[in-house]
Amino acid sequence: MGLVTRRFPFGLRWLGASFWRLEHAFERARAAGRVEDDARIRIFVVMLCFGLGFGVLAIGATQAALFSGAARHAVTGWTPPQARADLVDREGRLLAADLLHFGLYVDPAEVWDLEATRVALARALPEVDAERLERALSGERRTFLVGGMTPVEKAALHRLGLPGISFEPEQQRVYPLNHTASHLIGFADTGGQGLAGAELALNDDIRSLAGGGGEVALSIDLRVQGALEDELRKAAQAYGPKGAVGIVAHVHTGEILGLASYPDFDPNEASAATADQRLNRAASSVFEMGSTFKAFTVAIGLDTGVATMASTFDAREPYQLGYRKISDFHASRKVLSLVEVFQHSSNIGTARLAVGVGPERLSRYFTDLGLTTAAAVELKESASPLTPKVWNQDAVASTSFGHGMNVSPLALTRAMLPLLNGGKMIPLTVRRQAPGYRPEGKQVLSETTSAQMLQIMRANVTGGSGGKADAAGLSVGGKTGTGEKYDPAIRRYNDKRQVSSFAAVFPSDGPLENDRYFVLILLDEPHGSPETFGYSTGGWVAAPATGALISRIAPFLGISRHIGPLEHQPRLASAPTILAEAR
Repeated sequence: MGLVTRRFPFGLRWLGASFWRLEHAFERARAAGRVEDDARIRIFVVMLCFGLGFGVLAIGATQAALFSGAARHAVTGWTPPQARADLVDREGRLLAADLLHFGLYVDPAEVWDLEATRVALARALPEVDAERLERALSGERRTFLVGGMTPVEKAALHRLGLPGISFEPEQQRVYPLNHTASHLIGFADTGGQGLAGAELALNDDIRSLAGGGGEVALSIDLRVQGALEDELRKAAQAYGPKGAVGIVAHVHTGEILGLASYPDFDPNEASAATADQRLNRAASSVFEMGSTFKAFTVAIGLDTGVATMASTFDAREPYQLGYRKISDFHASRKVLSLVEVFQHSSNIGTARLAVGVGPERLSRYFTDLGLTTAAAVELKESASPLTPKVWNQDAVASTSFGHGMNVSPLALTRAMLPLLNGGKMIPLTVRRQAPGYRPEGKQVLSETTSAQMLQIMRANVTGGSGGKADAAGLSVGGKTGTGEKYDPAIRRYNDKRQVSSFAAVFPSDGPLENDRYFVLILLDEPHGSPETFGYSTGGWVAAPATGALISRIAPFLGISRHIGPLEHQPRLASAPTILAEAR
């Protein structure tokens, strides 16, 4: 049996031979009388091994830093579990952010001079209760004393050089614009959980994007929001309502470009605000909306064919319906056309139209328009309406002009969109949508009806109850609303307690698919003034604020003024002609 010879790779054989020669270098050096050469060789070999080892480590570290992706994960720094992503408006302007703050801790075992520490902390932290400070200094364990300290405040305390005092980083949610859009943005708790507004509605997205440099964009435009809040505040100061609401929405996308509830609050100090200040009246409160509901009744009458643009309604005498007698606030005492019913806000004409539509069809349309359910929007505060228990003729007559049914301002907004966008029922949203976004929606009204309503609402501003909402060159349309509130004390409606509003659209001209915006201003229990001759109805107190707001926000929305022929009162044509002109 022959000898088995193992063959090794050339590199290994060369390395083995080199180590073998080094191993016998000492013997060769002694034999040659050069012992010091052996020491030099051994030092060289050790240095070479160390150099190779450190070189390998350096290469590995460089590769990990540059190519492993660790740098991408580390760039955001410390990310606590309660962290939340930034909130921005539709143009990327900051609305809410997490900022690094610090918590102050006291360890009594590490404190050198108890009295000096007590005096120094009391002087530096006057907001801390003396009893709380004493418990922290005299306790047996390390204790949290105060949180939310800014880096500047932390540095000032750190410079005192107090033994036993330490700091730990913590994230704090900050709202840099204070009261602006407070009800839409909402607020979060110290544990990183959203409690109200978009902070609650979009909580999962906001938390999942934290730490990665992401942000959540809301639908509002801060320029629109600022103008809305300013005009709403002016109206509130002028007429002293107990509350007020303002909404601006895109009729084709459902995006809420502005939402205001008065009074407001500072989400940085949410716990210090009263329940009334934190109440989002746009979403959480329900009201009898009064004559704004006449827009729905007229649209339903047109859509069902019960009425046409040529229809007339006898308003010479109050309308007797069973035990009820329905009258007009400003009686015209004449036969009114459909458009005149809208312009004069005639309860008599609207009730007659609704009775012609009938309970079954009217209730079905109200359901299709979303008036019998909470507004479809991300906000958790969206309130359910109060609707008639039985849809009989009495309920039909009452709801036709906005009595006997309570809905939220957001629900009214959503129901108005199909009247203005070609008949499609779409959800409202507080999320920014991509340019060109057009959601799919159920067709609840015909395009012809929508085109007719745009022209009828315009006629109401140029020649009806909504004249004070007009804005030169912007083709504003709309409907006034004044709903009396039921007073339990007197067991009937109280004409001294009203909900006054104006629901507007602009521009009301042009093709149906053009960008178009809905605006709602609502004042809860306003008071008349000398300038309004004591009146506190929607046409006197809400319409002027609406017109002023539209004038201010039109440039932000890219709506140009057209001064000239378009400013004249529109000619009310037949339905096919209206649709052709609108397109």
